Amino acid sequence: MDTFLTEKGRAVRRSVRGFCERELRPIARQIDQEASFPWEVVEKMGRLGYFGIQVPHELGGAGMDAVCYCVVIEEISRVCAGLGLCVTVHNSVAVYPLMAFGSGEQKRKWVPPLARGQKIGAFCLTEPNAGSDAAGIEATAIRNGDHYIVNANKVFVTNGGVADVCLIFARTDPKAGRKGISVVVAERGTPGFVVGDLEDLCGVRANPVSSIRLYDCPVPAENLLGREGMGLKIGLAALDAGRMGIAAQAVGISQAALEEGVLYARQRRQFGVPIGQHQAVGGMLADMAARVEASRLLVYRSARLRDQGKSFGQAAAMAKLYAAEAASEVTDKALQIHGGYGYSKAYPVERYYRDARVTRIYEGTSEVHRLVVARGLLEE
Repeated sequence: MDTFLTEKGRAVRRSVRGFCERELRPIARQIDQEASFPWEVVEKMGRLGYFGIQVPHELGGAGMDAVCYCVVIEEISRVCAGLGLCVTVHNSVAVYPLMAFGSGEQKRKWVPPLARGQKIGAFCLTEPNAGSDAAGIEATAIRNGDHYIVNANKVFVTNGGVADVCLIFARTDPKAGRKGISVVVAERGTPGFVVGDLEDLCGVRANPVSSIRLYDCPVPAENLLGREGMGLKIGLAALDAGRMGIAAQAVGISQAALEEGVLYARQRRQFGVPIGQHQAVGGMLADMAARVEASRLLVYRSARLRDQGKSFGQAAAMAKLYAAEAASEVTDKALQIHGGYGYSKAYPVERYYRDARVTRIYEGTSEVHRLVVARGLLEE
């Protein structure tokens, strides 16, 4: 598959893979079991530009294209899906909206420390009564002089436990329906900004997912992103980029599961031969490899469209839908190949199995993505 990359893309893959094997592989199992965030490794990732992958050099980023962005996310997720999630959400739905909709002053204030990994970003949309129905949010941001007074209860916030800069979706005009939703940037440490308990998740456990609650939190008016009423436009644009990143994460998880399945099928012997020589196991490996390659091609396609300045939302939705569903299938087959050992934490495939499952939920469920793809087909 590297033949589809430029020399720069192949160099990026080699570099990121080497880093992940050295720095993440030795601790991946531990940070999953302990649900701990590896700050020391994250700081190194920041210095390498992983938190500002597509940010221009003048703002402290790595200045890469979208294809290289997907390669970075895939390689991190291949070793540790929790950190892959951290990096993709930070880049795609925190930094990207600031780059796309922020004023010059807002970019200068927030983007450089985010791009260097000195601050972590979060996207705060989901609430107890609003998930797939983004227009159903109940949070409010009411203008009071030179501040907005924000009240919000955001749940399942990726990076929430460590986030410094949070994009809060709230109603600035409660009577205006969908057109009354805006985005304000709230920073940790502001009075009324409360980080809730970390979620005890099934998978991606190295990511500190939590609730973020704001109680009469005063946010400066200049922290409004774009204009009032642009919230859903900003959110949908961010989620297009986010879907591509989560699809790349799913590819990384699938690739890891495939590699473990092949390794085990070569080593494990039954009936006098390695189990990979048995037709049933070989067939599973073939199906897994096809799903991984197809997923990666869809991801690269969406990224190339984005790099060409073309509409990529439909392609990203297809990539996310297929790659997430494929990840569940590939990891399930990898676990099956391992038999009883696959159900044991002594082998990494059970972690891949758990990590893959959530890719069908966040950044839009598979059901929502089917609606998005179908709507795009019918509107052509």
